[in-house]
Order: sequence, then structure tokens, then C-alpha cells
Amino acid sequence: MSIPKNSPAAVRVDAWLWSIRAYKTRSMATAACRAGHVKLNDANVKASQIVIPGDMLRVRQPGYDRILEVRALINKRVGAEAASHCFTDHTPPRPVLPALGLPQRDRGTGRPTKKDRRDMDRLRGE
Repeated sequence: MSIPKNSPAAVRVDAWLWSIRAYKTRSMATAACRAGHVKLNDANVKASQIVIPGDMLRVRQPGYDRILEVRALINKRVGAEAASHCFTDHTPPRPVLPALGLPQRDRGTGRPTKKDRRDMDRLRGE
């Protein structure tokens, strides 16, 4: 699948973000614009702002920012494969958090015994 051939001349930023699947609903995309979580070329935007190919969008997601470049305009929600051709993702990779060094119990081993609890308390310094 490639970039849609019959792309519209102008698309609102909230409709474009919804159609490329950055947000689950268009109202969520509108709310994100209203809350200041979306920046177009490093400026806050309203949901009705028009995007054009070449624009850079910074979309705040929980825990990180996505940096998207508009490659094609679409205003209808399409499949994930087709939507991926409409933007270029310039988001840097997320940093890996260092392990805390605390022991982890194996999943499914049940509740800790009294001895396990005393060992955990000793490790925590309690």
C-alpha cells in the first residue's frame, strides 16, 4: 500500500491525527490539541489548524513525545499499513531505565512465606 492518490487539499490537525491512528477517537485528538499536547512546527495549535505535507507535529503521549512529519494528507481513518505511509516518525528511542537491583519473585510462586518476608525486609534495611 502506498500514499493515497486522492488526498484532500486541506485537513484539520485533529482529523489527521485521528486518521493516522495517533489517537483512538477524534474527540481525544481534539482534547489533546485543546490541552496543549500537540505542537505544529513548535507552536501550540487549535484542533482546526490545517496541516500540509512537510509539517512537523510533536504529540505528547504518556511518558514521551512523538515527533511526526506529515508526508500525505488523509481525513478518513484507514488501516494501520496505509496510515503508516502518511507520516514519518522522527521520535528518538526511549531511554532504557536501569534495573533497581531489587530481587523479583517468580510469577506464580504464590504469597511470600514468613522467611521470604524477613529476607525482603532485611534487603530493604527495615
